[in-house]
Amino acid sequence: MASKNISFDQIPSSIRKPGKYMEFNTKLAVRTLPANRQRTLIIAPMLSTGSVAECVPTTVFSDTEAAAYFGTGSIAHLMARAAIKANPYLDLTICALADATAAPVKRVETLTITGPATSTGVITLYVGNVRMQMGIASADTAIEIAAALVAELAKYPDLPFTAAVGTEANTHKVIFTARNAGTVPNQVDFAAEITASGVTGTFAQTTAGAVDPDIEDALAPVFAEQYHIVVSPFNDQTSLEALRDHLDNVSGPMEQRPGVGVYGYDGALGSCTTLSGLVNHGRIVCAYYRGTKSPAYELGAAFAAVMAFEEDPARPLNLLELKGIAAPPIDQRLSRTEQENLLYNGTTPLEVGPGEKSQIVRAITTYIHDPQGIDDISLLDVTTIRTLDYVREAIRQRISLRFPREKLSSKTPPQVRDQIMDVLEKLEELEIVEEVTANADGVIVERDLQDPNRLNAKIPVDVVNGLHVFAGRIDLLL
Repeated sequence: MASKNISFDQIPSSIRKPGKYMEFNTKLAVRTLPANRQRTLIIAPMLSTGSVAECVPTTVFSDTEAAAYFGTGSIAHLMARAAIKANPYLDLTICALADATAAPVKRVETLTITGPATSTGVITLYVGNVRMQMGIASADTAIEIAAALVAELAKYPDLPFTAAVGTEANTHKVIFTARNAGTVPNQVDFAAEITASGVTGTFAQTTAGAVDPDIEDALAPVFAEQYHIVVSPFNDQTSLEALRDHLDNVSGPMEQRPGVGVYGYDGALGSCTTLSGLVNHGRIVCAYYRGTKSPAYELGAAFAAVMAFEEDPARPLNLLELKGIAAPPIDQRLSRTEQENLLYNGTTPLEVGPGEKSQIVRAITTYIHDPQGIDDISLLDVTTIRTLDYVREAIRQRISLRFPREKLSSKTPPQVRDQIMDVLEKLEELEIVEEVTANADGVIVERDLQDPNRLNAKIPVDVVNGLHVFAGRIDLLL
């Protein structure tokens, strides 16, 4: 047997005093793969009534905490609620932004009521996916109905809008004003259904929200932290490009704190695929659900929470339910052709499953084309980049544990290679990678030709793909 040098970290070789000296070596203790717990970061606007300062990463465990930290009814509060409802065990941090200082505009929505009622009935009001009902008595006037409705809405302090009766000649109107300024409240849909005869209710957007805070103000304080999933309520090109740049920076080979970005979209299909094409990134996912009453920011938060629950990076997210996300009406649901169109244009479609449950069809990234504009499926499924991130982390951890203060000699490269192969084999056992033996000759560890203190490694990784399509032919035999 070839001799091996035994090195000591705490016992010096210069000892002359007789004795039996023993030290503990923990470098070989860990022989398993690292855990893959997912940390989620939500970036969202807060209110001045919140107890925490803006742009301070804050861990959140409950709806109640989010309301206290960021202000009841704020976008940050409601995104936290949506995420926790979708995944109660979520490791959630929120970095909240104050409204923009450069003349931000709050959305104003007006409900115009006509009357009087000629029969009893009910008014059902939807603000986003929040549903409230109020009775209407026969002979109630429009002014009385508006006043009663505002009083009823006061029982819902966590709505993203405040409600007030119109002034002077407009007391038959209910004025909804967004708590947060900017474009995000524009994602909230309003609807009214009235069964009392003689009464109508019509919504009109009086003022659109405008001027968002800069997402980069929230990304800068969290740069040094590891967040596996980052959720943006802003689904505009400028904000998503800033998120894309952030993910590139933290996920690269120098920083190695990789993450995936998520945003929601519920508007026109063509607008959604156009935006996905402009983002075109293997670390950003757009969750699309046309016609849902849930605002897009809640859709994105719920999607991220469900993704975080699946800690196996190679396992597809197909059919996973987004609890709390409202199913759209039948006439708004995506056809199979529309779903295929989305999946070919960098967008993750959602569909309605049994029991009116909102569920993921197939989780893909917005990456469609390589830098030359050529179609590229290398990062189509979000599981691919999540798997590569985990493989890198597993190998980095093993090398760090085994060789924290190693000398670099001719014996070192094969020792390092052995550890890499052991990690790959364990990953293969978990069906995260495959064909390790077939690719073993491609695993190369060698000394650098220019830096005498550096080892270089080439590690081929065949990631396990998801089973998304099964095709069969049935032959009729008579």
